[in-house]
Amino acid sequence: MKVLGGPASQLLGSRVAREIGCALAIIEFKQFPDGELYLRIVEELDGDTLIVQSTTTNDDIVYLLQLIDAASDGYLRVAIPYFGYARQDKRFKLGEPVSARAIARTIDADEVYVVNIHDPASLDHFQLRSGKKAANLSAAGLVGTYLKSMEFPSPLLIAPDEGATALVRDVAHAMGCEFDVLVKKRVTSEFVEIQPKTVDVDERDLVIVDDMISTGGTMAEAIKLLRGQGARQVHVACIHPVLSLNARLRLYRAGVDSIIATDTIEKAESSITVAPLIKQGVGL
Repeated sequence: MKVLGGPASQLLGSRVAREIGCALAIIEFKQFPDGELYLRIVEELDGDTLIVQSTTTNDDIVYLLQLIDAASDGYLRVAIPYFGYARQDKRFKLGEPVSARAIARTIDADEVYVVNIHDPASLDHFQLRSGKKAANLSAAGLVGTYLKSMEFPSPLLIAPDEGATALVRDVAHAMGCEFDVLVKKRVTSEFVEIQPKTVDVDERDLVIVDDMISTGGTMAEAIKLLRGQGARQVHVACIHPVLSLNARLRLYRAGVDSIIATDTIEKAESSITVAPLIKQGVGL
């Protein structure tokens, strides 16, 4: 087997190849003056292939499709650690596309693996030539293990809303600590208070955990709230560090101690690699 690390996942692809113990192919890629993208796998592929490429941007999607076409002769596995357009998984207004479905249907492969996709129901949109179903891998255990290694004196994990509860529960289980969820409580007809559901955060070491941090607005408000309630430390952790626009400035201005993330999107904050998870997922 050879591993192809796409332009968006060169570091993660290299880590996956090392985890599996197989060759990492060299890929050339560039952009023409008219905006078209070009890609070439420098060496010959002679068997099973594993592509590792997140689709953070539209260009990343095109590069993924080019990689799939170039490697289409053999048995093909595709790992898309961050699957772009996953949040566009429903039609809310007449005439809207289900973009997650549209992108999934372009993936011509034998196996597909994603990491903590927004809605696992989107896996049904992949039409794989092997007849298998696309697999959703959870990085919760890796995040929990990493947080445990930080040896907080009095750790408490926080879900920023009810939707993140299942993920935070799994991270807490791997870490071996308590967790709570932020809830809105109406104090008056005009004032809504946000606070942890059950646990007192005073003098606790908190980590707010979510699947994704995009603009950082929700996280920043939570950080300020928890700081005001006496938390000793407030960190944030996520699977997918989108961190768009001025997200980092918002979080640090709000008083965050650190931002912790995986390398499904390769950023400076990506201190946790999902390479072992991909290796386990593909069964190699």
